[in-house]
Amino acid sequence: MSLPLLLFFIQFLSPSLQQFPRPCTTPDVLQSKRCCPVWPGDGSECGVLSGRGFCQDVTVSDLPNGPQYPHSGLDDRERWPLVFYNQTCQCAGNYMGFDCGECKFGYFGANCGERRASVRRNIFQLSVSERQRFISYLNLAKTTISPDYMIATGTYAQMNNGSTPMFANISVYDLFVWMHYYVSRDALLGGPGNVWADIDFAHESAAFLPWHRVYLLFWEHEIRKLTGDFNFTIPYWDWRDAQDCQVCTDELMGGRSPLSPNLISPSSVFSSWKVVCSQPEEYNQREVLCDGSPEGPLLRNPGNHDQNRVPRLPTSSDVESVLSLTEYETGLMDRRANMSFRNALEGFASPETGLAITGRSLMHNSLHVYMNGSMSSVQGSANDPIFLLHHAFIDSIFEQWLRRHQPPRTHYPTANAPIGHNDGYYMVPFIPLYRNGDYFLSTKALGYEYAYLQDPSQRFVQEFLTPYLEQAQQIWRWLLAAGIIGAAVAGIIATIIAVACRRRPKRRKSYGERQPLLNSSEEEGSTSYQTTL
Repeated sequence: MSLPLLLFFIQFLSPSLQQFPRPCTTPDVLQSKRCCPVWPGDGSECGVLSGRGFCQDVTVSDLPNGPQYPHSGLDDRERWPLVFYNQTCQCAGNYMGFDCGECKFGYFGANCGERRASVRRNIFQLSVSERQRFISYLNLAKTTISPDYMIATGTYAQMNNGSTPMFANISVYDLFVWMHYYVSRDALLGGPGNVWADIDFAHESAAFLPWHRVYLLFWEHEIRKLTGDFNFTIPYWDWRDAQDCQVCTDELMGGRSPLSPNLISPSSVFSSWKVVCSQPEEYNQREVLCDGSPEGPLLRNPGNHDQNRVPRLPTSSDVESVLSLTEYETGLMDRRANMSFRNALEGFASPETGLAITGRSLMHNSLHVYMNGSMSSVQGSANDPIFLLHHAFIDSIFEQWLRRHQPPRTHYPTANAPIGHNDGYYMVPFIPLYRNGDYFLSTKALGYEYAYLQDPSQRFVQEFLTPYLEQAQQIWRWLLAAGIIGAAVAGIIATIIAVACRRRPKRRKSYGERQPLLNSSEEEGSTSYQTTL
């Protein structure tokens, strides 16, 4: 069965169960604030009968936040997730999930006892079929309603404190777009356009790298569930020293449309994609949340950006300079931090000096601005699938820094970081719950690796040998058939020649003449050394 046909059947047969777990969006659950769904495997809450987990009170950290957000009790994301839920499933051992029905990152198997060892590879080292599969998975995720999660389309207050739920279905891909919007949106303070903009639970401070690490892991996990391909990993784009958008081709993430420089080529499946959550100013003015409705085509115009803001893409030297910074977070732990590895990698500080800089977008930020379209707005940037390739490479640089400096967890800030970024703060808007500091650790502990960070022998297998072996596997039937046909044709020709030689009349030999084996004697110095055949 062909891959597109297989994906069609997967989509058609996906369960249509009606970042909030679907079972936790009812009035009863919202008013009781008890999100402890039944695990279907044994019919008990959180799989307690099978020892998977139990329903437990949520305890949030009371350590102080920084001064960047001076309000309290105005935003649903404060002290996450207590506004919505104060009881959730606490999973045991290697179990994970809102009902403890899945395995922690890095584990698999019936009892989640087997270690996973996945490898994320350079997208240019994937075989043709692997690239096509990746793009097919993206499109399948874009067109398949998430069976497990819904999105909130209003605040808890707008839901009348949970009595009138405001949730909507969303596709698997757009779920992650909404999550990135929700974590970075402005705080609604009451009244049209009355917002607090200096708030972001996943950017401009310490949680930037751990949050996006979990975000990619969770996305990878959902794609595996959707497709049944549990070997799937997100590829990365190594953009060091790139002179243009190397992945902006119709074979990969979509080339430029000949009809408009801001659109994707009609030859790419991404030209038909519609973006969501891309109009934050309108939401603020209307005092509403993004509801996941389509808002227009995916936009991208790489290279036609403000050259003063991003004069060039990051170089290998820039990456090495950032990796040399020894402190993870410094000072106020926001975009003004100097000599902070996180701030320099995020792109608010110069990679050469480590000093915070205004009016420029560097490192991570520079790629977003360079794309000059949907990816250039923080809240809607995940609409562009290049986001995944870019952040996978950012995550690999984070991993390099962790391996080089081996910081203890105490180097991650426990207090006084901007709201949402302290070690013990639960990541918004994830349910199940993840703490920031728990992901300040190596990818090896989380069950994945980057191909270019492996030792040379492993890297050769992953980046060079494996793609060729897969291509050979895809075409071995054609090679075998060609070999058989070739052998048959050669056999037929040889038989015809042999029969012709037998029927050829024999020459009469002259007395005393010796039949030469080759045309030699007088022509021995000639280059024509051919047998009769």
